[in-house]
Amino acid sequence: MAHRPRSAMIAETRAKLIAAARHAFGTVGYTEASMDDFTAAAGLTRGALYHHFGDKKGLLEAVIMQIDAEMSERLCAVSAKAANRWQGFVDECTAYIEMALEPEIQRIVLRDGPAVLGDPWQWPNQSGCIASMTASLKRLAEEGTIVDVDPEAAARLISGATLHAAQWIANAAEPEAASKKAVEAVDALLEGLLAKDAKPAKAIDAALEPQPR
Repeated sequence: MAHRPRSAMIAETRAKLIAAARHAFGTVGYTEASMDDFTAAAGLTRGALYHHFGDKKGLLEAVIMQIDAEMSERLCAVSAKAANRWQGFVDECTAYIEMALEPEIQRIVLRDGPAVLGDPWQWPNQSGCIASMTASLKRLAEEGTIVDVDPEAAARLISGATLHAAQWIANAAEPEAASKKAVEAVDALLEGLLAKDAKPAKAIDAALEPQPR
């Protein structure tokens, strides 16, 4: 058998630990997840966890980064299906809020994450999220779809609103009801960005539908 590169072995070990921890964090939560249990499930030791992630907290951060990357891919797919750039932006914001209904995202990203890692605004992935949203808003302003507003300021306000909405849903007694209210409120806020001579997203969709003869 050919000797496996060290980089491949490291990547495999990290992947096993992240997968085992993700399952444990998603089912019983961060506090109740036993390091001995999920390292054993991965066929590894605590020493491997400490070597690759520093501690249980570092492993949680790695799990959240993995989930966040998957969420980003899903959101990009949502916006890509939209009829136009504005609708894609609205759909992406809506989809992010609705993801807060998913048990794994609720528990790991929106509840345990902030409780253990602190303010989500300080997480490494936030800068990328803001940069992406800023670029989208800049293009929408340049094409005249939205009012002339500082794109980074608007991106930070929208990101803050959607993140807070997601955390509200994740901790609500009735998540489904909270999600519906949050989506309706964010849609209203976003529509306020439209330029006076720009058609609202719903009007654009209606204009694209085949008209009866």
